[in-house]
Parts: sequence; structure tokens; C-alpha cells
Amino acid sequence: MSVGRDLLWPTDWQTYELLDSGDGMRLERFGDLTLARPEPQALWRRRLPDGPWRAADATFDGESDRWRRRKGVRDPWQMRHGDLRFELRLTPFRHTGLFPEQAVNWQWMHDLIVAARRPIRLLNLFAYTGLATLAAARAGAEVTHVDASKPAMAWARQNQTLSNLEAAPIRWLLDDALKFVQREARRGNRYDGIMLDPPAYGRGPKGELWRFSEGFPTLMEALRPLLSDRPLLLLVNAYSITESPLVLHHLVDQLMANHGGTVSSGELALRESGPDGRLLPTSLFARWSGTATRDGNAERRTQNAERAHSA
Repeated sequence: MSVGRDLLWPTDWQTYELLDSGDGMRLERFGDLTLARPEPQALWRRRLPDGPWRAADATFDGESDRWRRRKGVRDPWQMRHGDLRFELRLTPFRHTGLFPEQAVNWQWMHDLIVAARRPIRLLNLFAYTGLATLAAARAGAEVTHVDASKPAMAWARQNQTLSNLEAAPIRWLLDDALKFVQREARRGNRYDGIMLDPPAYGRGPKGELWRFSEGFPTLMEALRPLLSDRPLLLLVNAYSITESPLVLHHLVDQLMANHGGTVSSGELALRESGPDGRLLPTSLFARWSGTATRDGNAERRTQNAERAHSA
């Protein structure tokens, strides 16, 4: 089997911008706020002078796990991407509730759901602040949103209200992913699409321990009886894991082997501002679709995949 490695990054953000990266940090614009935060993979030197970095509205201190904010900086604040509006926060984990590289996957899902021209039931596991859930619902899917964190669930519900999607067919469930999947299989419930964003390490709502290398293969096999007779999509995204994208690729390919379609895998990235902006790697992904779809990064993806495959 020949496996290319894709490299994807969003090109349609108007409210987000990666301004610079380097020396273990990244400088970003989220709406009208500029943030500086640690980035372990940015081992190169910064391009911008110190001025823009010092002028950041908030800087995350990795030693104290706290944000240093300029006076008057709003927290929380709101941003928009297309028809989606959502709230961002300066969390003690250096995140904001938005992973902007995921806009690539939102568009991919949107195109598949719209092109299907039939009712689509979609399951989103480890769904966090719900932006993928809302993007799928906006495209017309009926979504089941599952997360083990009560604060994250409340945050996602708030994003639903901000996006004016209160009437969308979304089922919100606070649950452990594997236990929920096993119960759904016993109930005979089926889904046309499944999304997963599993952590490297975590705990369920009742203290259930999750380690990616141990739990993920088991979870993938447990998903098999949840697939409908006409599955449309399967998407796996992963942050901070040591495994290769090929691990995700092979597990997705194994699960979907009897359904035809195509599997792709690789990395998501963010591109710095400017015509020669560098790409900052952010996460790994593997995704399966039962039909071809338009992708806004199609040309760049193909070029990068060919370079990676020939390397």
C-alpha cells in the first residue's frame, strides 16, 4: 500500500493570524487581541523584532502556568469564523478554546455533508468547545456531541448560543468516550460520520484513565458497530502524541476497509503571515471519506504530499 503524507493549513481565516514563531514561542492575533505563548516545536529563530512580542496583549508564562496581561485586556472575548461565533478564554493550559488549524477539517466536513444530499448523523467524541460540532450542524448534520469535561460542555453550549444554532439538532452528552460508544453499540444506534480528537492523556467524568497508546486502538475497534450502511466520513485528529501519522492512517484504514472510499493522513499546520511565511506544525490527522470532495487546499496538499512521498 502506498501512503502519502499530506500537509494541510487553513487559508480562509480573517480573524486569526500567526504573526511569528520561533525560540520556543508563537505570536498570534485572535480577533483584536495579540497573544504570545509557548510552542515547543518552534525551534527556529523569530523573524520579527522584539517590539511586537513585547506589545502582546497577553503572554503565557510557562514556569508559573499563568498569563501576564496588559491592563484592560478582555477575558473572555469573542471571535468569528464564517457563520460561527464563539468565545475564547485565556486558560491555564495556554490554550484559548480555539485551534485555528482545524478550519481545514471544518471545511472538509462541510463539503462532504452538503454534497451528500441526505440526512447525516454524526458523532463527535472528545468534542471540547464544540466548534467542529457547530460546523457540522451548520452544514445540516444531526450531531451527537460527547465530552468528559463539564466546563468544556458548558463552554460548547455557550458557543452554540453565540452562533445562533440553538435550534440545531445537537445532542449534548457528558460521558466517557469508550463507555458511551459501547452503550451506543448495544442500543443499535448508527452514525454516518464520526469525529475523534483524543488526548494523549486524560480522565473521564468518573476518573476513568485514558492513555492514547492503550485506549485508542480499543476505541477504534469499538466504533465498528456504530457505522451506518452508508458511512460518509471518519476523522481522527491528535495533539501531543508521540505516534506517527501512519499509526492513525493504518487504524482508520483497518476500520474502514470494507467500505471503500479513501484514507489520507499527515499533519495540520499554521502559516505565518507574509508571502514566504513558515509553516508551524500543530497536530496529526487521518481521515476517510466515502466520496471525493473539494478541498480549499487541494493544490497545496497535493504538492506537499508529493514532496513528502518522494523524500
